[in-house]
Amino acid sequence: MSKKESAISQFLIACIASLAEQQGISNADAYQYLNKYAGMDFLFDEYDVEHTLSIENAVADAVGICQCHGGELNHENQAETQC
Repeated sequence: MSKKESAISQFLIACIASLAEQQGISNADAYQYLNKYAGMDFLFDEYDVEHTLSIENAVADAVGICQCHGGELNHENQAETQC
């Protein structure tokens, strides 16, 4: 595995863990949500930009993509997403 592939993997794992913590769900459930609603694809495809943000901002961006693909989360302070 190259250094970039390793960095991307670590970034994706950090995003999954952050979403799980924010939502009070398991890492497996966070992964399934992101994978089902295109959040993982977004984080992978946009890694070069998203990894320069905080993990929280990257997760918020991915959740926005997921919401545009039908994925809703229960979060009181979640901003509405413009798809």
